[in-house]
Amino acid sequence: MAEKRKLEFFLLRYVPDAVKGEFVNFGLLALENGSEGTSLVDVRFSKDWGRVQCLDPQVDLNVLEALQKEIRLEIGMMRDRAALLRRMEDSFSGAVQISAVMPALTERIALAEVDDVARMFLETAKTRRTREPAGRQKILDTMRTVFEDAGVLQLLKAVPAEPYTKAGDPFEFDFGYRVGGQIKLLHAVSMRASVDSAVMLAARYPKIATVMEQVAGASPMLTAVVEAGLDHTRDQVRFALEMMEESGIRVADTTEMSGIAETARRDLGL
Repeated sequence: MAEKRKLEFFLLRYVPDAVKGEFVNFGLLALENGSEGTSLVDVRFSKDWGRVQCLDPQVDLNVLEALQKEIRLEIGMMRDRAALLRRMEDSFSGAVQISAVMPALTERIALAEVDDVARMFLETAKTRRTREPAGRQKILDTMRTVFEDAGVLQLLKAVPAEPYTKAGDPFEFDFGYRVGGQIKLLHAVSMRASVDSAVMLAARYPKIATVMEQVAGASPMLTAVVEAGLDHTRDQVRFALEMMEESGIRVADTTEMSGIAETARRDLGL
């Protein structure tokens, strides 16, 4: 059996308004951890700046194009992972952010793995991205309706991540409650149009969970609720599901909400 290679992927995101937090993926950085340190496997960029221009018609494409050259010519020579990421953060303006790491083990040729991940995140059609918020909203509406019918909605609260990350973190889990030594969290994740939110949740959750357990003195348990009927033959869907499961996130779809609500009723003594 071929030895598995340890790859790490980072998405480069254009974020014109930090308050809104809306972004477009425009680049992918692939690193490999080997015996000689961290090396740059490849950098890929979106071939269509139209996705960026759709989000921000005033974007200066010259800046982003210059950034591409800087990454390829300068950053690619570094071997130290921490120095590499610091160099990138120092070079980028606030409008460009680096995603959390997405680790992967592969027996394939590294460039083939980069091709697959780049295709997932850099070539999503613009029309699909505009539908993603509606997909998440539909899941949220279903969750609220089922929780309300079960009589537990008023006992469930949104759980902000800020106390367990950094000041100003806007992310929050949709629902949460404490029972005994556990904090049960539930979050709507739409995957039909884009798996970005699922991958980001998987990347961030382990660190949040560790700090939450230390601060709150209770073990968090997160369930991500996704659409029913997802196409599990799609590489993007399988990749995101595996990432969530490896991060300790239970995945359920909307058809399982009745059982989830009934468990909440029992946990809350109703």
